[in-house]
Amino acid sequence: MTPFERRTRACQERLDADESLILFPSPNLYYLGGFHETPGERHFFLFVTPDDAAFLAPALYEDQLRDETWVDDIRVWSDGDDPVEHVRAIANDLDLGSNVLLDETMWARFSMDIRTALPDAEFGLATDVLSALRVRKDDAERDAIRRASDAADAAMRDVRALGADAVGRTETDLARYVSDRLDHHGGTGTSFETIVASGPNAALPHHHHGDREIEAGDPVVFDFGTRVAHYPSDQTRTVVFDGEPTESYRAAHETVVEAQRAAVEAVEPGVDCETVDAAARDVIADAGFGDEFVHRTGHGVGLDVHEEPYIVAGNDRELREGMVFSVEPGVYREGEWGVRIEDLVVVTADGCERLNRTTRDWRA
Repeated sequence: MTPFERRTRACQERLDADESLILFPSPNLYYLGGFHETPGERHFFLFVTPDDAAFLAPALYEDQLRDETWVDDIRVWSDGDDPVEHVRAIANDLDLGSNVLLDETMWARFSMDIRTALPDAEFGLATDVLSALRVRKDDAERDAIRRASDAADAAMRDVRALGADAVGRTETDLARYVSDRLDHHGGTGTSFETIVASGPNAALPHHHHGDREIEAGDPVVFDFGTRVAHYPSDQTRTVVFDGEPTESYRAAHETVVEAQRAAVEAVEPGVDCETVDAAARDVIADAGFGDEFVHRTGHGVGLDVHEEPYIVAGNDRELREGMVFSVEPGVYREGEWGVRIEDLVVVTADGCERLNRTTRDWRA
């Protein structure tokens, strides 16, 4: 049994007798079906009931699906057919039940067609069933994230090695350099748009990159990742390539390093997410930077770069072995500088394993 079939069987055990899933090309479809595709204009669905799983796909995908997925029941439709009629037919064959859970990423036009085909059904979200499965990573998933993290670490070492040669280069130029190094070290593309934020731009947590040139003494936030076997990495370091940063920046950087350490040390099975968030937040508040820590401490990482569990105040979800998430406290001084440090961790039987191991020093 493939990992994808095992996950589907586990999903089916969670479905009530009158429940079913309809998934769209997305991480959820790949998680169960083992077939990766980007959304397109044609109707492409994976149906999962308590007893059955079946694809409905354009005919041009038939050979690929038979080669790449464990699912045997593959129904196809041709251009010129009415795909809504095919949805109605497969719903009757599989007995989808009265409660249909749709992929939350499904485009509106397709969800409306499904509602047309199933006028008597009630609808919910597939996340209600799948999030509890996806939040704990199996061995294959952890291995892929670990390899993606190794590639990100290697790229960060290359970035640091630029030293003073980085001064005068633009943020966008350095973002291209990061992408090249990620590919060189075995990654596949970037897992999200690379952040290279220098000087005052670093005070903007989600600034991506632009034409600002790096100056001596600039703190530069590098936040990037790559993918291995569809699974992403995500790490952040803040470095100064040449010159000396301000005293306030150095104090903030030291505080963020300590806050991250405290949060990582708080991670173990049974601890809730908000306790880990508080461990970082308390250190930053005690140092006088509390108002400048403006985001959650972390987020889960899996097929999606941002998914459960979210490490944030108010989330009392308990950590379990196999969960993977970021620990990324930050401090941002408007108009001056920013500092963020991020590692991925995987929860183990008695604590956690850091998946990123490069130095957290601000000195390049």
